[in-house]
Amino acid sequence: MQKDRIRNLAIVAHIDHGKTTLIDSIFKAAQTFSEHSKTVERVMDSGALERERGITIRSKPCTVEWKGYQINIIDTPGHADFSGEVERVLSTVDSVILIVDANEGPMPQTRYVLKHALSIGMKPLLFINKVDRPGADPQGALNATFDLFFELGATDEQADFPVIYGSGLAGWAVNDLEKNPDRDSMDDLFQAIIDYVPPPDVNPDAPFLMQVSTLAWNEYVGRIGCGKILQGKVRKGDPFLRTSTKWLTNDHSVGNWEVTGTETARVVNLWVTRGLERVEIDEVGAGDIVWLTGSHEIDIGDTFCAPELEGRHLPPLSIEEPTVSMFFLVNSGPFAGREGQAITLRQLKARLEREMHVNVSLRMEDLGRPDGVKVSGRGELQLGILIEEMRREGMEFCVSKPEVITETRDGKLMEPCEQLIIDVPDEYQGVVFEKVSGRKGRVKNIDNQERGTLRIEFEIPTRGLIGYRGEFLTDTRGLGIMSSCFIGYTPWVGELSGRGRGALVSLDTGESTSYQLENLQERGSLFIAPLEQVYNGMIIGENARPGDMPCNPTKKKQQTNHRSATKDATIKLDVPIRMSLDKAIEWIENDELVEVTPQSVRLRKAILDDMERRKALRREPKL
Repeated sequence: MQKDRIRNLAIVAHIDHGKTTLIDSIFKAAQTFSEHSKTVERVMDSGALERERGITIRSKPCTVEWKGYQINIIDTPGHADFSGEVERVLSTVDSVILIVDANEGPMPQTRYVLKHALSIGMKPLLFINKVDRPGADPQGALNATFDLFFELGATDEQADFPVIYGSGLAGWAVNDLEKNPDRDSMDDLFQAIIDYVPPPDVNPDAPFLMQVSTLAWNEYVGRIGCGKILQGKVRKGDPFLRTSTKWLTNDHSVGNWEVTGTETARVVNLWVTRGLERVEIDEVGAGDIVWLTGSHEIDIGDTFCAPELEGRHLPPLSIEEPTVSMFFLVNSGPFAGREGQAITLRQLKARLEREMHVNVSLRMEDLGRPDGVKVSGRGELQLGILIEEMRREGMEFCVSKPEVITETRDGKLMEPCEQLIIDVPDEYQGVVFEKVSGRKGRVKNIDNQERGTLRIEFEIPTRGLIGYRGEFLTDTRGLGIMSSCFIGYTPWVGELSGRGRGALVSLDTGESTSYQLENLQERGSLFIAPLEQVYNGMIIGENARPGDMPCNPTKKKQQTNHRSATKDATIKLDVPIRMSLDKAIEWIENDELVEVTPQSVRLRKAILDDMERRKALRREPKL
């Protein structure tokens, strides 16, 4: 297809503002699928975890055709923890559709993705979604977004953006709510894309050149690189050069990179996206987004070019550094290998290295520990998703409590800081202020919303948010909404208070008994039920007081030479608290680990033996 008939764009927004749902309506309006084909809701969320959690985790391209134009759309994640997926695909597209909820207006991730789009010179198209909902304020959302453009330093040309109003769920879009009564089609959105999104700025007659922005893997062909062809065309069997580059420092300025390797290869497979499917073709030209194989080693940011362009390489993609880290450790517990594959350190490293080839915002450091490595990411949710994926692959391992990555600038210790926005009913504002201020959060703004809710904006250290999400939902009875986004580094604000309660730690290995659990539930909240297998050093509950309490949940009732028929019938046990993976990661302290298996999530002490833990505690330096 000629380059002036191609449009490449990404859909970006805050989480739950309707990106994936809008793409469903775009598919229907463009009649991408035949009438008899069976499609599911949120068709772009193809992964099992994406469907279970209702969020987009990976960026995925799709293609629709409308009136002779080919529109390549990339669906991106809305959660701040997966913002690395957004950063890398912006180099592939020529514009973005910024979606804003007509009720909520711009949110933290809206600011983040818009900032990146404006910084590379893009002119976004604004889609105000959910205008048909009760309480929607499209004009207020437009004014707030307009203010955000200027706050982020948009040029006059960028601020002169077209506005489309609509409902991604109902499947309609209009360019004027008052003058346009036709609310049964997406034609106004398609026309705005054709008129406003520029065709790819490429040279079809020059030698072949492209940069890899996305990776995939296939067990038959190996690594697959995806990117936009910047110039020329390429056919199956053509030779090409692969050049890898990396930044020399964190200063991503012009020329501050070096070439780390080159390789001569030959194109083996070529795919383009049509609808949701990859279609193999023999030749592709400038402006199209293509999937390509042929090189043994392909990484994000690699340059593919024709042999006559030897020495030509593009700068690496600029990806912000991780802010949170945790240790991934080999499972050393007594139950290792019972419920899954007890992996070795070599296998653990190999799996994490494979993940880093696809996820550019992850880092792995080998600090010389014989039992594990340090893994860094954008947030605890991103690391939790990685842990869940590895768990579903049948692996057993342990993870530590997340901790923030600090920096030293001009002799001062700096830590990551986040913008936190909370929507909460009026009656719960007191407990929110109390808990967030205790985590060193500072109030920046309070807005009295309609229907008796407050929107409170905080600045809070990233480590203050670790473990707070579950506590927040409990405090607000599930009625509160919180969202956050990384905004930069601030001076260290001091130590934060810990969990405040200790743990009930088993002293024995065996099967728990209802006789002993009845006594223990008076001392705290239990995580286990009768007849469950426990081991020495395993955490079986939360103590009602500060400090850990050793206990023996396997103790049986002492036998006598007489029996009572109804004695054991009086035992009443509370329903145990079942820890999910995310909740367990939030709950543990620095001396505790989460043991992850395909069937179970257990909590344990890092040092299992009680006497060894006491010796280690005495060896700790006194502050």
